[in-house]
Amino acid sequence: MTDAVEQAYREHWARLLALLVTRLRRFDLAEESLQDAYVAAARTWPDQGVPANPAGWLMTAARRRALDLLRREDSDRRRLPLLVTDEVPVEPSMELEDPDGITDERLRLLFACCHPALPADARAALMLRFGAGLTTAEIARLFLVQEPTMAARLTRAKTKIAQAGIPLRQPTAADLPARLDVLLAVVYLLFSEGYRATTGTDLHRPRLAAEAIRLGYLLGELLPAHGETVALLALMILQNARRDARTDAHGRLVRLGDQDRVRWHHDEIARGLGLLDALGNGAPTGEYHLQALIAAEHVRPDGPDWHRVALLYADLERRTGSPVVRLNRAVAVTEAGSPEAALTLLDGLDAALPRNHLVPATRAEVLLRIGSRDEAAAEFDKALALVRTGTEREHLERRRAGL
Repeated sequence: MTDAVEQAYREHWARLLALLVTRLRRFDLAEESLQDAYVAAARTWPDQGVPANPAGWLMTAARRRALDLLRREDSDRRRLPLLVTDEVPVEPSMELEDPDGITDERLRLLFACCHPALPADARAALMLRFGAGLTTAEIARLFLVQEPTMAARLTRAKTKIAQAGIPLRQPTAADLPARLDVLLAVVYLLFSEGYRATTGTDLHRPRLAAEAIRLGYLLGELLPAHGETVALLALMILQNARRDARTDAHGRLVRLGDQDRVRWHHDEIARGLGLLDALGNGAPTGEYHLQALIAAEHVRPDGPDWHRVALLYADLERRTGSPVVRLNRAVAVTEAGSPEAALTLLDGLDAALPRNHLVPATRAEVLLRIGSRDEAAAEFDKALALVRTGTEREHLERRRAGL
């Protein structure tokens, strides 16, 4: 029966949390109420059986718990009308009332969390926690910070919203452009965690990746003329189209050059390339456009043009200064036939990306290209001490054993 609660957590937590936040207008109350609802499920479902509509059961339990908590807060009695309805049969497809054109409650919450009074990193963290349902630990890994640091950042953001009276409301059409950059970054962070999980037994988390793409489609419908919105959607579709070929029948990681292209989703590739074509053949409009062009190289029928990929990454690094981009650029430079230059690019990345196993793993592969097997073995050992996912650990162990 515990499995049923865990499944309900995976399938419904993020959506129910977004619904509760948008209705209660309080992050802490929504989170505590929903946590208590899951505890109640773990306590009662073994005896009473799993309800026909787990999401509806959990939402009703969470709203009742929130009502109990609000009744204890004399200063917040004015919030009670938000919760007077009992026994609401919440279906997974239930949507918020929408006077402003955004019918998806999670997207509405993400936009609402983009209030300019909050620092950009706090906005992004709030959106990932309450709009996407990621844990504090997962968000910390995405931002390359320690979990206590991220927990403190979330607490400060929630406190500022409460103290400053920042409204969690649907932004107007005039609000959207100013908040879009942060929202696009959050959607891509969500996709990144789904495409390449930072922890766990599996390489990817399909539900997260699919949710990010769904949000990308919604953003595209809202702002069809915004180039970076279209580019981000193209990027996610093209990367996700290779999902089934990234691991073999035994769940082992398969590198790009060894992937079975028959297992790629070619209809999705065509869709992603079509979105890129719609952006025209001029200079890339922004960072997501550059990354989408790189993703398009990866799905070329005759394989990537690694020299072009390296140039695109060099342009992207100039624009962003991102150490992650520099790491990927080193991979492309290696594949283009210049492993010595790639080693130079990797200098300093251990400090810029601490606790990231991909830095020593990449350096190990580059060292193998130039025949430095002992040094490569040492780097593989460093990577194995840092890796968090079972799939990547198994891959690194195989590569290390092959030496």
